[in-house]
Amino acid sequence: MEPAAARPRPVLTAASVLPEDADQAALVARVHVPEWGGPCVAAVRNGQLVDLTSLAPTVSDLLERDDAATVVREAEGGRTWSLDELLQAPAGRQDLPHLLAPVDLQAIKAAGVTFARSLLERVIEERAGGDPAQAARVRERVGQVVGGALDGIRPGSPEAGKARELLVSEGLWSQYLEVGIGPDPEVFTKAPVLSAVGTGADVGVLSASVWNNPEPEAVLVVDSRGRVRGATLGNDVNLRDIEGRSALLLSQAKDNNASCAIGPFVRLLDDGFGLDTVRGLDIDLRIDGADGYVLHGSSSMREISRDVLDLVAATHGSHHQYPDGFALFTGTLFAPTEDRHEPGAGFTHEYGDIVRISTPSLGALVNTVITSEQATPWTFGVRALMRNLARRGLL
Repeated sequence: MEPAAARPRPVLTAASVLPEDADQAALVARVHVPEWGGPCVAAVRNGQLVDLTSLAPTVSDLLERDDAATVVREAEGGRTWSLDELLQAPAGRQDLPHLLAPVDLQAIKAAGVTFARSLLERVIEERAGGDPAQAARVRERVGQVVGGALDGIRPGSPEAGKARELLVSEGLWSQYLEVGIGPDPEVFTKAPVLSAVGTGADVGVLSASVWNNPEPEAVLVVDSRGRVRGATLGNDVNLRDIEGRSALLLSQAKDNNASCAIGPFVRLLDDGFGLDTVRGLDIDLRIDGADGYVLHGSSSMREISRDVLDLVAATHGSHHQYPDGFALFTGTLFAPTEDRHEPGAGFTHEYGDIVRISTPSLGALVNTVITSEQATPWTFGVRALMRNLARRGLL
């Protein structure tokens, strides 16, 4: 991935990133405040961000409160910032207030291969050995054998067992099909705590990757008791060539500097926004290249193969606890196959791509693609956060 001659910057406004019904939503944000040397937890109200850090020093603390939505809507806060002004800060400028990813101490987990259509693309990556030049040939072969055989199949069901027998007989069974239609989902750690970037930030792709794509996803935000408290959007940046070489390279393919974007805000569940709303989300994707290239895509949560609560139960329970809660990427239907350059090579990012992931009830997550090596180094971890909060008298 080579730097573009002219690096575009997204033009962001409050109206472009807020949910359509923001006036009815309980929205949680995090803001980097330079003079405080660290973050604050904030409520989004009428285009303003209101500091709530004295009431909840972390988002994790806020979501442990049963009255979190009431606090976000009604509690008297401290300092305020204009959302429009925060969105003007250029990416990487630590001397200016700007939005952060709206989660902090939560573990960042991800469920993979949760949609049948994208499941087949994972099989294609594996069969192509991570070589985009081979993908078109493999895609045709897999399509001939599988066709619509996986449509509507419930993972772990007798029908899934029959599909497995068919694929084994054709020599097409793989580890991706096992987690896609087998009894147990894939759940992995996407990124370390506090490493995610927020809307307006640069998002990183490893410079060695030549076949990669964004993954637009709904992200559940869950408390320490396993209760889904809210939802937001995420980009589970994916390096198809690296994972395609071996699934054992998943960490290298998924977890790099700035390779996880979450935002713009956490929308808390309430009477007007519940899990059924999340189950029905249509998530839109738009990519604008510095060269004028445009790609549109979408992912509908109505086509997910496993219910979101089943994914939560696979992550949290007597088998595994998360005392600070967790954010859970739920997977994506989007798997781009459109050729960007030479025929048969498929889609891959270019330096300076602007990626916009949006849905009316959650707003828009917007990031600019650069290499992970060029993205601002991640230096503010858990120790830095604890020191900062203690110095500010918040612990």
